Amino acid sequence: MANIPQTPPKQLPTFSKVLPYILIIAGALGLLFAFLLMYDSIKIYINPHYLPNCNLNPVLNCGTVINSKEADVFGFSNPLIGVAAFPVLITTGVIVLSGVKLKRWFWLALDAGSFVGVIFMHYLFIESVYRIHAVCPYCFGTWIMTITTFWYLTLYNIQNRNIKLSKKYKPVTDFFVRHHVDWLILWFLIIIGLILKHFWYYYGHYI
Repeated sequence: MANIPQTPPKQLPTFSKVLPYILIIAGALGLLFAFLLMYDSIKIYINPHYLPNCNLNPVLNCGTVINSKEADVFGFSNPLIGVAAFPVLITTGVIVLSGVKLKRWFWLALDAGSFVGVIFMHYLFIESVYRIHAVCPYCFGTWIMTITTFWYLTLYNIQNRNIKLSKKYKPVTDFFVRHHVDWLILWFLIIIGLILKHFWYYYGHYI
């Protein structure tokens, strides 16, 4: 009986080459959204009757979010955090592309910062949807960039042993690495689904 050639196992994707581009693109888009939101916040502060361009309807409404008490959780406008944080991602991506090898502590610190950003982002998501009852499109943009950055930073750190896990977790991490896009899309779809479910009273009329 002839030997049946075995298909070699599919190689796992690696993120070392693509991560700098993710950091630069996500950082640039996040900075843009944060800057636009900061601009509208300043305009509203100067003129309370100013209507931001992202006031698309009663649900997608930046003005409602900006005028809420949750818009300055730490005593200053939330977009200032993005204006300060996203350039760090851009700078890191450019540095890595230039060939500089960054220390393990830096990658862990960056990942920890992105983790805090994701937690804060989900807090703002809950506040926006379930208490303010409006979603700011610019905020939504920063949420997507924050999630994407955290996801790929964490996978990169696991692959490069910056985050050291026991070998027993390797099948789990390999599964997430193999399906990294699927899990990221699922994360986005859950957020969008929760928004649509909560505001179905408004959008249900259009379907």
